[in-house]
Amino acid sequence: LLKSLTGKTNGELSDEFPREDGPGFGDGLELNQFDGLPFSSRYYKLLKERKSLSVWKVRREFEDALANNQLVVVCGTAKTGRSTQIPQWCAEFCLSARYQHGMVVCTQTNKQQVVNLALRVADEMDVNIGHEVGYIIPLETCCSADTVLRYCTDDMLLREMMSDPFLEHYGAIIIDQAHERTVSTDILLGLLKDILLQRPELRVVVLTVSSMTDKLLGHYGSIPLISVETSCPAEVVHSNSANKDYFYSALRLVLEIHRTKEDGDIVVFFASAEVLCAQSILQREGTRLGGDLGEMVPVVLHAGQGGLLPFLTKQSGSKMSRRVFLSTQQGEDMWWAAESVNFVIDTGVQKKMVYNPRVRANSEILQPISQYQADLRKQLSGPSGKCFCLYPVQNQLLAENSPQILESNITPTVLLLKRMEIAGLGQCDFIDRPDPEGLMQALEELDYLAALDDDGNLSEIGIIMSEIPLEPQMAKALLASCEFDCVNEMLTIAAMLSAPSCFLKPPAGMTHEAIHCHRKFQHPEGDHFTLINIYNAFKQNQREQYFSVEKWCQDYFLDHSALKTAEAIRSELTDTLNRIELPISDPSFGTKTNTLNIKRALLAGFFMQIARDVDGSGNYFILTHKHMTHIHPLSSYGAQSQKLGLPEWVVFHEYTLSENNCMRTVSEISPQVFIQMAPLYYFYNLPSSESKDILQDMLGSNGSGKFKDEKQKAAVAGSDSSGGCVVMPQTYDRCVIQ
Repeated sequence: LLKSLTGKTNGELSDEFPREDGPGFGDGLELNQFDGLPFSSRYYKLLKERKSLSVWKVRREFEDALANNQLVVVCGTAKTGRSTQIPQWCAEFCLSARYQHGMVVCTQTNKQQVVNLALRVADEMDVNIGHEVGYIIPLETCCSADTVLRYCTDDMLLREMMSDPFLEHYGAIIIDQAHERTVSTDILLGLLKDILLQRPELRVVVLTVSSMTDKLLGHYGSIPLISVETSCPAEVVHSNSANKDYFYSALRLVLEIHRTKEDGDIVVFFASAEVLCAQSILQREGTRLGGDLGEMVPVVLHAGQGGLLPFLTKQSGSKMSRRVFLSTQQGEDMWWAAESVNFVIDTGVQKKMVYNPRVRANSEILQPISQYQADLRKQLSGPSGKCFCLYPVQNQLLAENSPQILESNITPTVLLLKRMEIAGLGQCDFIDRPDPEGLMQALEELDYLAALDDDGNLSEIGIIMSEIPLEPQMAKALLASCEFDCVNEMLTIAAMLSAPSCFLKPPAGMTHEAIHCHRKFQHPEGDHFTLINIYNAFKQNQREQYFSVEKWCQDYFLDHSALKTAEAIRSELTDTLNRIELPISDPSFGTKTNTLNIKRALLAGFFMQIARDVDGSGNYFILTHKHMTHIHPLSSYGAQSQKLGLPEWVVFHEYTLSENNCMRTVSEISPQVFIQMAPLYYFYNLPSSESKDILQDMLGSNGSGKFKDEKQKAAVAGSDSSGGCVVMPQTYDRCVIQ
């Protein structure tokens, strides 16, 4: 091949072009086995760095284990090189079999880390990103027919199983960060146990930390376990006593480190949204420090935010500049690229959202971090750095992260597993089984949404719902919009609620101006309609003044990146509806008929999230679990309440049991439409209350009393042969829990 391209042999070329790094041409030209091209000098430079990684010491042991076993577990901490090297070795293993069993996929729990790792590995393999090495994250695919090693998020691999349930496209599957215990990773670990029995040629590698190895060995049985030695941790300093005022203690420590003038950036791990307050305080205090100490630049980092790697690797603009990274408890593994960090401050606490199935709501709790997280943070600054732990060394921490499947709403998980059963996979063998109460609530909710048939399997509408990448309630609302001819508007609502909030937090002193700007988009019917107004204004500005759309967002205190994400989600949802041949209506937003139809579609999915103002002063009673709540102050009703008054009946998108105890994204409804859209067997299962009595009376006065004695009859949305949604009767003479 080389001679046909150049007219010369290896030996002839070696005299003309000596290689700066690595083997000389006199030793014979080495070709990349993945693309057939000669290696660049950078490949040899990176190869030297790769061989210095801790994981390289176990390469031979790993390759032997992979050749002789279906499943291999590798344990070790961050900065050992496991996430970059092991996928490459798996790619070489699949190449040796000429990819007859498939290519390689490696999952991550964070989409930004997917991109960072793919870029790094493509560089190390001396190939182009998007060709031999690629990645897939939500709303973005960078792969081709030539891709042999693919990085992706764990949820994207799960969704891929809907069309390829036995993952026959892959010869080797790597589950990285198994210790993070995300819902998607736990499901993958459970389903792969069954898939391995069906595909004896498949290889699965699980990358985790030592604290989880016993649980994996107990789950999978006798399998090879390879331990990667870690480098010496940094100097660790523990607090003498439990410090309840960890927030200000951490900030004082940052200032003390900065006064020492020691080189290196600082990472501070806080709990949740505290990072924003910490940034404001450090910016204020930094201006009061003497100029001889240099500039202190606080940088807020959230797990999953875009462009994280450039923040970590970008060199400071001045030698006297020190960056202070303010991070949340999640995403510690992402710091493998941070070479400038010399100090780590660990507050030892985290805020988590835990789902309560009884009230169908999340609650925010403050709890200690796990021992795994504590050990990982001690490794981040390297052997020459320091880690300050603001808790006693004798603190009893949980060995590993709590499985998210025990703390999350698993209704989407149950819908997916029901779909997998249809595809031929058996029951998912969970490492930690979901809570029975949460599982019953998930089955009940799917039953209410008409996603299950009389035997507890997916109904026709349930199968369609599983195709749509949305929460089940929103998927049902989108399907119902086909019947009510408001798909265009419901697509916008679904996209805006799936994307991050489009409202920017205003700078200090500009709160009133931000509220005034947001008020221009407010719709009298509620927040769902306000979101449509914002999206339509964004698109109109995008068409008319494309180059100023970012400034337009800034002027109106709107998040441009969030609106772009909503735009991408809406496009994906549109493609999905087109693929499954569901009709998409023309826009008719603003008409009375369209307004009523949007509310009908919303109630078709969210009839379980209804509240009533019981005293006319904003004290709302939630019908499903009899909790009292109120509307969030930033709702459009917050600005209108004094002028127009609050609506009596509302449908809400989200309710959180926390300090503010608020409903978010609220729109007014009429109880008559609620009665029309909610299945009657759900209505009769509502707990007794004054609000239910009012609805009961309306049923009688509207001539619907005959249904009181026929509780087995209910109207649910089904799917006709043409792909549109129709109302179909279905009997429920069984227990609603399968």
